[in-house]
Amino acid sequence: MKKVSRAAWNALAPTAPYTRVDSTRGVKIHYTGGPVPADIAGPTKHKLCVQLVHQIQQMHMDGGRGEKYIDIGYNLICCPHGYVFIGRGAHRLPAANGAGLNSQHYAVLGLVGSSGFTEPNDAMLHALRDAIEYLREEGDAGNEIKGHRDGYSTSCPGSALYAWVKKGAPRPDKPIEKPIKVIYEDGIPLWPGRVIKLADPYMQGNDVKTWQAKLRKRGWTIDVDGIYSPKSKAVCVSYQNKVGVKSTGVIDEGTWNITWSWEPLTCKLLCRSPAGEIRRGYLSAVSRSRRA
Repeated sequence: MKKVSRAAWNALAPTAPYTRVDSTRGVKIHYTGGPVPADIAGPTKHKLCVQLVHQIQQMHMDGGRGEKYIDIGYNLICCPHGYVFIGRGAHRLPAANGAGLNSQHYAVLGLVGSSGFTEPNDAMLHALRDAIEYLREEGDAGNEIKGHRDGYSTSCPGSALYAWVKKGAPRPDKPIEKPIKVIYEDGIPLWPGRVIKLADPYMQGNDVKTWQAKLRKRGWTIDVDGIYSPKSKAVCVSYQNKVGVKSTGVIDEGTWNITWSWEPLTCKLLCRSPAGEIRRGYLSAVSRSRRA
């Protein structure tokens, strides 16, 4: 699941403690019920998803649904780039299903609306399936998958999403992108083959998480969440500056390799050493840094 933590989307803190839910019958699918930008699914438009989730949270907490919620009303929110935003999360009572209905099903929102972007793309359907499976595994959700309109008078989740729910909420035939595989050799992760940089949406994967974990082990303050956010880029820039390479904030093959195999101060000293000592000293430094 391509998860966006509450910290990653800068969620407001809830105004009161959540009510715990031990288990539910399943999940109810929702849509926004209002306009959603028609171009929100564009490859560089993930920031619109973040903005919309913020707006929905603020509206819920300000009383836009007739009462002030303590937080966004949904447990999870799915966007057309395949990401799952953590709302209230698992084992927490939602507020979006209707009075008397919230304890029966978790609430999952797809970022489609009544105008603009009105039909879910394959990436969103994969995200919705990821969200359902996550709530089954982490929140003891049952097997029911229903629309908000089931048992409540509303048009939600819209005709397109509801038709998908009535079909059993299947995954699209088009597979999701393959996860990045990190291969190790002698305990050292080899260059995975893609350049990691700040992008919209944020790049995610095992390669990002592996790099973050090594930087934390080296003493840097960094979240090991597999998401290359602005905070990760800032750490990368600082690290590149410290080790003496161009401070781009981009993890290319050179920056990846230097993270495990090179201490620049040692290298500078070796470069001044007699030729016969360079190889022995360099290999010793590499061996020490690889164990670090």
